[in-house]
Amino acid sequence: MQKTLIWDIPTRLFHWLIVASLLAQYATVEWLENKVQWHFYIGYFTLFLIVFRIIWGFVGTQHAKFSSSITGPRKVFNYIKTLFNRQSEPAIGHNPLGGWFVVVMLVLLTIQAVSGLFMTDDIFLDGPYRQLAGEETLALMNTLHHLAFDVLLYVIALHIGAVIFYSVYKKQKLVPAMVHGNKESATAGITDSRILRAFVVALIAAAAVYVAIEVYPPAPQADEYYY
Repeated sequence: MQKTLIWDIPTRLFHWLIVASLLAQYATVEWLENKVQWHFYIGYFTLFLIVFRIIWGFVGTQHAKFSSSITGPRKVFNYIKTLFNRQSEPAIGHNPLGGWFVVVMLVLLTIQAVSGLFMTDDIFLDGPYRQLAGEETLALMNTLHHLAFDVLLYVIALHIGAVIFYSVYKKQKLVPAMVHGNKESATAGITDSRILRAFVVALIAAAAVYVAIEVYPPAPQADEYYY
């Protein structure tokens, strides 16, 4: 067993930036007054992170790819049977449960970010797609935005609980690996983080979000009775 690079720099940055973004979004609504505009800005940044991670899940390094972390139900079931075995061999990247956990998190984050494009503070600020939607769609988006966040809180709590379980019960340190990227493994890890490729993916993700936020939505229509 030797330490080898498993998690590339882009994957690690995504992980911690998502944590920071969610905390900042919560703070700008629940703790800080008159910071709704920042809530929108951080939401756009979160959307950029999601788009980046989805693309990176197809073109990134070995253990960042969905193909290496998403398994069939049989492997998930077999893994669950060994969950409480202290001597079970640690997964190189995401274990079968963890791989599907990533998918659940990305789906919830996507629902949260996309529905936020239809939100309003009922005073000055409207999401870029609010004027394009009817009342039924706006009501649905409002429900999804709040429901997705509530579910996210439970999923995050489950994630923290899982990290503690693996650290204390199974003696597998997951947090340090997501900081420095290394794990003890007899299997060869990745050779580099593919930074140039990640930079290109980041540019594509940023361009996609810019078009979605600034280019595609029509400009707000001024009230015809306003002077």
